[in-house]
Amino acid sequence: MKRFLKYLVFFAIMGTLIFVIKFIMMPLPNIHPVGVLIVSLTVVFRAKALIPIYIYVFLDGIFFGGLWWIPYLYIWAVLWLFAMLLPKNMPKGIAMPVYMVVCGLHGLLFGLLYAPYQALLFGLNFQATLTWIAMGIPFDITHAIANFVMGSLILPLIIAFKYSKKILDS
Repeated sequence: MKRFLKYLVFFAIMGTLIFVIKFIMMPLPNIHPVGVLIVSLTVVFRAKALIPIYIYVFLDGIFFGGLWWIPYLYIWAVLWLFAMLLPKNMPKGIAMPVYMVVCGLHGLLFGLLYAPYQALLFGLNFQATLTWIAMGIPFDITHAIANFVMGSLILPLIIAFKYSKKILDS
């Protein structure tokens, strides 16, 4: 029970941290370390990483309201799945660029992943959906570049999370 509570508190803090950091960085559109934290948590905690991810998602929904955050229920799960599919113990020389590319690709695909929800919500036809995607490409490129650069933080975060995991498991 004690171990369960330690994990619960840790994941609550991590989900809240993701939310707070994104909130602080909101003036910079699509520039935030959400993806970096999700990949790092997933590499170390595997399926359990869904807990802080969805704490973050629900905090977004609670604090900002509306329906815009609903796609986050599946968009961040896509990144989690990408991270889950990566080998657990990649050599550092390979891991760093792979993590950076995964984060960058998720940023680049963000608008495309969001588009089905947008189309359903606003009743967009296929042409209008493609136009919406095309209009968002500059934001997706910014998102991809920022995620790629911030992906360089993943290995240090993995080290910190592995240390945290040892403490949580004790």
